[in-house]
Amino acid sequence: MKRTAFYSGSFDPMTNGHLDILRQCLSLADAVVIGVGVHPGKKPMFSFEERAELINKSVNDLKEAADVEVSVRSFDNLVVDAAADAGATILVRGVRDGSDLDYEMQMAGMNGAMAPGIKTVLLPASPDVRHITGTLVRQIARMGGDVSSFVPPPVLEALKGKVA
Repeated sequence: MKRTAFYSGSFDPMTNGHLDILRQCLSLADAVVIGVGVHPGKKPMFSFEERAELINKSVNDLKEAADVEVSVRSFDNLVVDAAADAGATILVRGVRDGSDLDYEMQMAGMNGAMAPGIKTVLLPASPDVRHITGTLVRQIARMGGDVSSFVPPPVLEALKGKVA
């Protein structure tokens, strides 16, 4: 039986922190669907299409090395519904610190109540990327700061184009 994991987020932009969690996730499943949350009320830096392209470029080496199928899709509904639509039985969430853990535990409880067949797996961020957030990356990039150690090379190039 194929084991599919659903890794959700805004990925605006994909960061090295996201890649860290994905790298860990690849050992848990035969296929990983990266679910990009698209919210009509929010104005992201990158469109869904741009985010999907950047994710695919950023994860190419990882998925080939792990021999795991990785795909990207958008969703604008409940994450458990999007995961079910993708055929996932695992919902992957990254945890950076205690405040993330508190929030993710509440979400895992709610998601488990709504979709008992989908199990939430919390993966701890590695110490060297624990401080990275997409929000901080966007802020630093917009203010002309160096984000090269926070994002994969394709994202760095795209950020330079957005803030130039």
